Amino acid sequence: MRYKSPSLAVDGVVFKDNTVLLIKRKNDPFKGFWALPGGFVEYGEKVEDSVVREVSEETGLETRVNRLVGVYSDPSRDPRGHIVSVVFLLNIVGGVLKSGDDAAEARFFKVDDLPRLSFDHSIIIKDASRMVK
Repeated sequence: MRYKSPSLAVDGVVFKDNTVLLIKRKNDPFKGFWALPGGFVEYGEKVEDSVVREVSEETGLETRVNRLVGVYSDPSRDPRGHIVSVVFLLNIVGGVLKSGDDAAEARFFKVDDLPRLSFDHSIIIKDASRMVK
C-alpha cells in the first residue's frame, strides 16, 4: 500500500535593521506576490543546508542558520497541496543582494510596512519577530 505524504520545504527569515528580506515570486502559485525566500528540500539534503542554498539562489546573500523559527504544517497553507515548511532565522554572512532563480526581485521591507504576502508568510514573520525582540 502506498501512503500519501506531504512535501517538505524550507523558508528563511532574514532581519536587518527592522526590515525583513522578501522575494517577489516569479512563478505560480502567487506569481507577482511577495514571499520569504525558500523552496523545496532536495532528496538527501539537510533542511539547514536547504534553506541556506535556497536563500542564496533567490537573493544572492550568503547566510548561516541562527535558530529554528518553527514548523508550519497546515494542509491548506499552499494551493499546490500539503507542503510542510521548516522555517529558520538566518544571519547574513556575505554575498550581494540580487534576485535570482524563482525570484523576480529581492529586497528588504520594513517589518511594520509589508506588502501583501503569499502563503502563511505574514504569520511566520510575526512569529519570527517575537523571537528577536
